[in-house]
Order: sequence, then C-alpha cells, then structure tokens
Amino acid sequence: MSPRALILTILLGLSANVVRAEVVVFAAASLKEPLDRIAATFDGVVVSYGGSGTLARQVGLGAPADVVLLANADWMAILSDAGDVRATSIVDFASNRLVVVGPADVATIALDEASMLRALGNGRVAIGLTKAVPAGIYAKAALQSQGLWDALSDRLAEVDNVRAALALVARGQAPLGIVYQSDVRVSQGVKELAIFPPDAHPPIRYVGAITTQATDPAAAAFLAYLLGDAGQATLADAQFLPPMEQGQ
Repeated sequence: MSPRALILTILLGLSANVVRAEVVVFAAASLKEPLDRIAATFDGVVVSYGGSGTLARQVGLGAPADVVLLANADWMAILSDAGDVRATSIVDFASNRLVVVGPADVATIALDEASMLRALGNGRVAIGLTKAVPAGIYAKAALQSQGLWDALSDRLAEVDNVRAALALVARGQAPLGIVYQSDVRVSQGVKELAIFPPDAHPPIRYVGAITTQATDPAAAAFLAYLLGDAGQATLADAQFLPPMEQGQ
C-alpha cells in the first residue's frame, strides 16, 4: 500500500460516522476556488486563506486551526518538527506548475532575458515574497535556473500571496507576473505567456495535515475527502495536478 493510500485509510477510520463538520481550515490562497466548492459540501467548515508561510507561522503561534493545507512541504516539515501537526496525518494532495502571465491581449513569450525585458517594459514582475511565499520561493528558483535572476531581481513587485500577484497583472499594475498554472483560469484578463520547465524549480507540492489541537474527527473527514475521488476531481477541475509521490 502506498504512503498516501495508507494515510487515507487512517483518516477514513478516524472520521467514521461523522455527520457534521465543525472545523477551521487554514489553506494556501491558490486553493480558494476548489476549496470553497469542497467546503460547501460540509456543514460548518470555515476556511481562512493566506500565504503558506504566514499560515504556518500562525499555526505555530497557536492559531485555532484544525486542518492546514500548504503549498510548500518545507513549511509543513517545520510544523511537524515543532509538534504543531500530527506527523502521521501529513499527506500530499495536489501539485502544480509555475507560469509567467500577462494581459490577455499579449502574445506568448520565450523564457529568455531579451523577451522578458521587452514584455516588461518599464514595469515590474508581480511575484510572491521570495523569502516567505511558496510561489515566490519557487519563482526565484525558476528565474535563477533560467539565467534571469540578475536581470529581473531589481524589477520585482513582491506581494504576500500568489493571488495578490495575479491581481496586480489583472488590474494592469504589473505587465508580468509569476503564478501557479491553476491561477490563470481565475482571471479573464490574464493569460499564460510562458511555462517554466518542471525541473527549473523544486516540485510544487500541496501538503495537508491535521493540527495537534484538533479534537473534532470531522477534521480527518475533511482531509480524507481531499484525497478521495470527489476531492481529487474538484481539484483537477480547477487545473491542479495530481499529488506527487514523495521523492519525485
């Protein structure tokens, strides 16, 4: 049995006979659309969205979360090491790709310095905080891998979550942005201009866990739902990719 299947079996056992869910979920901002749909199938679920680093710090300080869903495995490892989440509940539930976006009327571009600077003009690249937000951390790695960091590092508009970066491009306040591929469908005014190779950055893993302060078995039911067929179908419909096995 794979590690993910084993965790799903454990979670389903913990959540047996749950009728009503009373859980607080802390989730990465990029998950908003599919999670809103999933939460609507539960009675009493409250979801709070934000940057993964910010959410992890809040959980570490004792914020009242029952389930935490992050876009970065390193932050989850920090919570696990600190005893803030149940290590046996940690599981990958989705993955993603990283793309460059721009206005819908702009042509696609190449991932080279000349093309990026031409598309950028006098503007800045909207990006998550490169020291705290997973999308920003991945983006910095991708720019470095493509030999673009030196040319663009002083042309960044860093914001506190990936959806804020998307919004800057959608409002015309930044000519380019680096976001997750699943974010592109959220805004009609934004278009994918280029996609980074998967090996240009660390794998984009979405990782979930139950916090050690959670007492309602509905927390396990919610996480199990994400791993099940219905939850995975909702995530796929929102353009998220399947979870990666550890080591990929």
